[in-house]
Amino acid sequence: MDKIVIASRESRLAMWQAEHIRARLQNMHPGLTVEILGMTTQGDQILDKTLSKIGGKGLFVKELEVALQEGRADLAVHSIKDVPMVLPEGFALAAICTREDPRDAFVSNRYRHLADLPDGAVVGTSSLRREAQLRARFPRLVIQPLRGNVQTRLAKLDNGDYDAIILAAAGLKRLGLAERIAALIEVDDSLPAAGQGALGIEIRADRADLFALLAGLNDADTHACVAAERALAREMGGSCQLPLGAFASLENGMLHLTGLLAHPDGSVVLRAEATAPREYAETLGRAVAKKLDEQDARALIDAILREQG
Repeated sequence: MDKIVIASRESRLAMWQAEHIRARLQNMHPGLTVEILGMTTQGDQILDKTLSKIGGKGLFVKELEVALQEGRADLAVHSIKDVPMVLPEGFALAAICTREDPRDAFVSNRYRHLADLPDGAVVGTSSLRREAQLRARFPRLVIQPLRGNVQTRLAKLDNGDYDAIILAAAGLKRLGLAERIAALIEVDDSLPAAGQGALGIEIRADRADLFALLAGLNDADTHACVAAERALAREMGGSCQLPLGAFASLENGMLHLTGLLAHPDGSVVLRAEATAPREYAETLGRAVAKKLDEQDARALIDAILREQG
């Protein structure tokens, strides 16, 4: 194989991710030509509604998968947190790359920390997960939807539409915008989305040649953590309609996983955690999901879905 094509969304962050993978592949495989096919997805086009109301994060990957299916591209680079928990038949994640900072970031031009915001301050976020945790901790704040790419969201903050916004730290750091972060929010205060901060490489499941080519991109530690997180989210029916968080850390061969399910208004927050050897990552995810179930998670999920119509 002397040439491959990467399918990517055309946002600045997505293109950074694709270019990063291109550089790594060319470094690992001298002489390999790597091209990038930029595409606009439905998720990029519909900006006046929240993801939970227009079909979820799958809207960011569907067009890329069509390009893979049709042979116009060989692989797609995704932020793992944007990848549905169950891939369509015929597709596979060939590699999970080394994770960036998984935390959420507090971004404000006037305030240094969430706790500094006055009553009634307006905070923007595109995530029900972040919204629920914010409402639980700071019921005095006003949470408003925030869509668009990173630059669009920052521009809305700079225009005075919000007093603060919450973004993924990884995206800001990858774009060289770490100076915009007023404070990093620790995972105990804002549990990340499953896979947050990690990049995934999606291919057609029948491309054995690509599995071999991409093997060097896979980071075993990140892969184990993400596998546990995604297994938990999958068991809970994880989608943009549910305020669901999952975060795993690895130490001395042991995975520790924390899961969270909340009502969007922050009135109910369920948490569970467990530890297991890294080789049991998916079993660990299912075990934490079972602990959430024991706290009546299914009743909470049913209530949330009923309210959303």
